[in-house]
Amino acid sequence: QVQLVESGGGLVQAGGSLRLSCAASGIISSINAMGWYRQAPGKQRELVATMHSGGSTNYADSVKGRFTISRDNAKNTVYLQMNSLNVEDTGVYYCRYTDYRVYWGQGTQVTVSS
Repeated sequence: QVQLVESGGGLVQAGGSLRLSCAASGIISSINAMGWYRQAPGKQRELVATMHSGGSTNYADSVKGRFTISRDNAKNTVYLQMNSLNVEDTGVYYCRYTDYRVYWGQGTQVTVSS
């Protein structure tokens, strides 16, 4: 089992910044991918950014240049620095851990006001 604890969501004005954190605990594989997905009201959950334990990253086109994913493998923690937020970034942000299993966090709300 892997447990994921997310933090850092909140309310911010358009143009502002937030930093999300997700700490994984439990039986963690040395090779894994951790990342962030989001779900806006009435929409499907979508990829935001992922990062492999080897360092490779993948971003949604809509966040490239504004969001940065990073991780601390020693702490099994992944971060998402979100800059230049806009109202379309509003949603519940979920952390995901993947090795040969998939685990999801509970989600953290991000609300961007205009």
